[in-house]
Amino acid sequence: MVKEQKISTSVLVIGTGGSGLRAAIELAEQGVDVLAVGKRPRNDAHTSLAAGGINAALGTMDEEDSWQQHAADTIKESYYLANPNTVEIVARGAARGIEDLERYGMGFAREEDGRISQRFFGAHKFRRTAFAGDYTGLEIQRTLVRRSEQLDIPIMDSVYITRLLVRDNQVFGAYGFDINTGTRYLIHADAVILAAGGHNRIWRRTSSRRDENTGDSFRLAVDAGARLRDPELVQFHPSGIIEPESAAGTLISEAARGEGGVLRNALGERFMERYDPIRKELSTRDRVALAAYTEIKEGRGTTNGGVWLDVSHLPRETIMDRLPRVYQTMLEVQMLDITRDPIEIAPTAHYSMGGVWVKPEDHSTDVDGLYAIGEASSGLHGANRLGGNSLIELLVFGRIVGRAAADYSASLCAQPRSVEAIAQARSEIDGLLAADGQENVRALQRAIRDMMTEHAGVVRDEAGLKMGLAKLHDIEERMASIGIHPDIAGYQDLAHAFDLMGSALAARATLEAAIERRETRGCHNRSDYPELDPALQVNLVWSPVTGIVRELIPAVPAEIQKLIQEVSTVGKLVE
Repeated sequence: MVKEQKISTSVLVIGTGGSGLRAAIELAEQGVDVLAVGKRPRNDAHTSLAAGGINAALGTMDEEDSWQQHAADTIKESYYLANPNTVEIVARGAARGIEDLERYGMGFAREEDGRISQRFFGAHKFRRTAFAGDYTGLEIQRTLVRRSEQLDIPIMDSVYITRLLVRDNQVFGAYGFDINTGTRYLIHADAVILAAGGHNRIWRRTSSRRDENTGDSFRLAVDAGARLRDPELVQFHPSGIIEPESAAGTLISEAARGEGGVLRNALGERFMERYDPIRKELSTRDRVALAAYTEIKEGRGTTNGGVWLDVSHLPRETIMDRLPRVYQTMLEVQMLDITRDPIEIAPTAHYSMGGVWVKPEDHSTDVDGLYAIGEASSGLHGANRLGGNSLIELLVFGRIVGRAAADYSASLCAQPRSVEAIAQARSEIDGLLAADGQENVRALQRAIRDMMTEHAGVVRDEAGLKMGLAKLHDIEERMASIGIHPDIAGYQDLAHAFDLMGSALAARATLEAAIERRETRGCHNRSDYPELDPALQVNLVWSPVTGIVRELIPAVPAEIQKLIQEVSTVGKLVE
């Protein structure tokens, strides 16, 4: 007998990282019934890995900073693919987001007189990135978890949501199971907030850990009737480690370059002098990643397919004071002393700048009652994310979407339900649990990662992308013959099967949109179309029903447009 538990709530939040918890907190503070579920433990959400900082034009260090300048810097860095309305909402709401964190008790780094410290980060005109050491994301996550506990918000860890429940294009809850026990959950809800991350785990080297950012949000949204926007726009971080395989893609902080680290190829050449002779290692993320990729592709990389990042010429005190996490990480994973030896790195998939299509004002989707926030959503980052913007986005839209979902719930006369939708969700799990084919789920996940790395990495071309689609078709056919084997340790194998389905859908959307974007813009490098095409200053909206539709981007307001300018980068890291 399958154990199934039925739960009802006003708003269901899927994902317990920064965006999900911030939305849940807003709902609880408004007195609205809310339930948050996550497939990972709440203290170990992906948000906790963010190191750099969080942006807000507070003016604590540079009084002339303004939300308008923050918006201008964001739009310029997006290569004009960011939605100006989304950008304005985030830039205007950023200071409030920082105030909320302070209200929850977060400890920011401060100046001697008590002001919140702010530093340069990314292509910002002014110092507007607040931080807490080199563990800002971890501190934000801890703060939000603590606030959630104060509010007695019910949070269910280790629950994997497999399907959103929809009737007549209106969401009425979700279905899922406990990864450890297999217990099923039928959750009725007036509104659902999707905060389950992006899709960068579908590349071989990625800064995401196993079983996170596998495209869960994309699959859940699309199966419910929503669309994706700009899935091809994925930020590659220039410095992910290569070995061991279990840690491949783990980030070496940009601070290593910011403190004076030097990049060399296998010939010992400082190759950034060829690609950006003025800024060299202090160049933008997309440019450094492209340079490293080119060196490796043209045969000047290491035998493992990487380049060297060397900080060993820096004083030992500098490394221990400014790069403690990098030093500790390399000692732990490779027994490497970075005060003496260089680090072998390669570009790594880092951030999904596209995501579920949402309206700028409230992040509602095409499905009534369904919202998406954080890396699951789209609209803010365009073709290159401004460093420090992802964390503030969580706070601004977490608050806005929490209120929007509360208002939507209050507006309903009744909640629709569908016996057919629930039966479909149940039978989907039943069918997988009965699957005893020969194909291994993990092997197919690896096949997708290998395919995406080879055909949709830092540099793409039409022939390679189409070859990737052909390989994906073969993988999808093999997925019909998988075997699922729950064991004494739990139902991880079933979770991996749903991860695989999300990864396959995300890969198809990415490949098809990457073919359509026949230009080079920001993170998207097409070797067969090396120039930026003004006609492609549009968002590409994808669904399996309509294919790809070009969506026009609203005009940039005049007060913002006049502030868009080349920002001085002398002596500072651009990312």
